[in-house]
Amino acid sequence: MSRLIVGPFNRVEGDLEVRLDLDDGVVRSAQVVSPLYRGFERILQGKQPLDALVYAPRICGICSVSQSVAAARALADAQGLDVAESGRVAIDLIHAAENVADHLTHFYLFFMPDFARDTYAGEPWYEAAASRFRALAGTAVEEVLPARAQLMHMMGILAGHWPHTLGIRPGGTTRRVTANEQARLAGIVSAFRRFLERTLFADTLERVAGFQSADELSAWREKKPASAGDFRQFLEISEALGLHQLGRAGSLFISYGAYHAAGGHLFDRGLWRAGEPAPFDASLVAEDTTNAWYQQSQGPLPPAVGETVPTDGTGKGYTWCKAPRFAGETAEVGAVARQLVNGHPLIRDLVGAGSANVHARVTARVLEIALVVIAMERWIQNLRPNGEFCNHAAMPADCEGVGLTEAARGALGHWLKIEDGRIANYQIIAPTTWNFSPRDAYGNPGALELALEGALVRPGETEPVAVQHIVRSFDPCMVCTVH
Repeated sequence: MSRLIVGPFNRVEGDLEVRLDLDDGVVRSAQVVSPLYRGFERILQGKQPLDALVYAPRICGICSVSQSVAAARALADAQGLDVAESGRVAIDLIHAAENVADHLTHFYLFFMPDFARDTYAGEPWYEAAASRFRALAGTAVEEVLPARAQLMHMMGILAGHWPHTLGIRPGGTTRRVTANEQARLAGIVSAFRRFLERTLFADTLERVAGFQSADELSAWREKKPASAGDFRQFLEISEALGLHQLGRAGSLFISYGAYHAAGGHLFDRGLWRAGEPAPFDASLVAEDTTNAWYQQSQGPLPPAVGETVPTDGTGKGYTWCKAPRFAGETAEVGAVARQLVNGHPLIRDLVGAGSANVHARVTARVLEIALVVIAMERWIQNLRPNGEFCNHAAMPADCEGVGLTEAARGALGHWLKIEDGRIANYQIIAPTTWNFSPRDAYGNPGALELALEGALVRPGETEPVAVQHIVRSFDPCMVCTVH
């Protein structure tokens, strides 16, 4: 048995290290290390409740809107406040723009460049992949970055700026949208649709969104050459490398429910457990700190009464990431979880009753781009320039609230307690906290630790490509992980 330490990782937001125990070139066990403590939960203690809207978005510069939405929903829950109808639609559009941009960034700038590594130089698809996706130098960058930038103009119209907008409030958004701005939003999303249908899919969004099975997806890929759309190129590489067999974790998936404009969710809230749907009960979520560098409590704590008291970062434990569990079980979150819970037939076929894998995770993200952009077009039409965009209510001096939402990377929750008009406790469980958690008190690994088991390490590799693909398939955001 030997040990290989991989990290720090490039093209990952924040700091990450993975410790691998190897036996004959195979990963037998893994420890995922989040080496940076930041302490936003501690910072928020004693602050005015609405200060959470200022501090929480600054946890991250990539998914700051998701943090804003979770904070606003927690405050609204504490106030007993309903979100204004037009404000709810505007929030969904702001949130969707960020999430879609995240998915696009992950595919083109974080995940696909790994196939331009010299390790793959002998593969028949290598030259095309390297030319298209090489980091900073591939031809895709010249098309993707302007398209992404144009999409993000929505933030200026709806939220003032990005990241760290202050435009999202507990009762809605801070400004009305005019009829002219509504037309501009429609034009931005229409142009983005044309980019996707020309460059990513080489087909209509509706065709991609409507895939019913893995066989149908495969048949679609084979109808045109791999050069016809970047998604096809990924599918060809995935088939050649067997990415559907790589990075299998557990069989429990959680979605808190994504986008709230229609009174429900665009993507449902719930569980997918061993091939069957089940309801989600937030009271069954608890965090274990056995292998984290925090003051130990008497067993796992529900986040509503959670504690974040750091030690000196030495001694027992190996990470600043806590270990969230659902009824004691390890869970995976993300686009693949959302689509399993929501019942998309393609993703359910790719995963079945077992575990997700690298191929399924990336496919789910790309699929969501199509699904969400179609929904955004509908939401823009539903905006009412003369409607109510924000409701208001007094904040009770003593209250509690929970804000659950879905970031691009998965389930995000904020738990808030207010006493005497001040924040007494604030606890956050971010998506990568779920996926990159350490072992719990019973020795059960987190989702990534489990997914790394069985990965092959080629002779002489210090940055194993299999490990890179598995890690990136979760699209980690390490600054959110320990906030």
